[in-house]
Amino acid sequence: MTSKKIAPSVLAADFANLQRDVEMINTSKADWFHIDIMDGVFVPNISFGMPVLRDIAKHATKTIDVHLMIVNPDRYIKTFADLGSHILTVHYEACTHLHRTLQAIKSEGMKAGVAINPHTNVDLLEDSINDIDLVCIMSVNPGFGGQSFIENTYDKVKKLKKIITTRNAGTLIEIDGGVTDKNAKQLVEAGADVLVAGSFVFKSEHPTDTIASLKELVNS
Repeated sequence: MTSKKIAPSVLAADFANLQRDVEMINTSKADWFHIDIMDGVFVPNISFGMPVLRDIAKHATKTIDVHLMIVNPDRYIKTFADLGSHILTVHYEACTHLHRTLQAIKSEGMKAGVAINPHTNVDLLEDSINDIDLVCIMSVNPGFGGQSFIENTYDKVKKLKKIITTRNAGTLIEIDGGVTDKNAKQLVEAGADVLVAGSFVFKSEHPTDTIASLKELVNS
């Protein structure tokens, strides 16, 4: 069984000490960097832009998993590839021509991810699941960190896992929002492969230990 991944969300890091927090993730048991890009249009918040991502990529030694919460993501696919993204996730709700967007991401040498908001049904991904490397299920409403977890997520994960298995796809399931040691194990048991943890990691007293215990919990 492949080991389950932990992806600390840099959105919850201390921006005044960003390099320190990036180096903390580098030396921790974390697998990926999860970086949220928000435009204030698709979601009611603005997060980092290109220069910050470029600087993170300069210091990061692990997979960079970029989650675009923006309208018209197609305009920036090449830019994010050039900035060092390994995985680029776009929102289902922001893509009129999802298949074309996925092909464009892959043609730039990145893995292609699709994120879905809490109200979006996983069945909508069935036809394109074999073209998707990762599905990011939002377990909170996107736009702000520190929100509480939506309980319906477990059922969505199980449903999506069934689609992936039926279609014989290699798609990973990522959960983003409200992940803690209270729900991590249950999410993995439902079929999740990657857990994004923001506030739970960065607001803890010893983030490195928190990551290590979360990693151990989901792989035990």
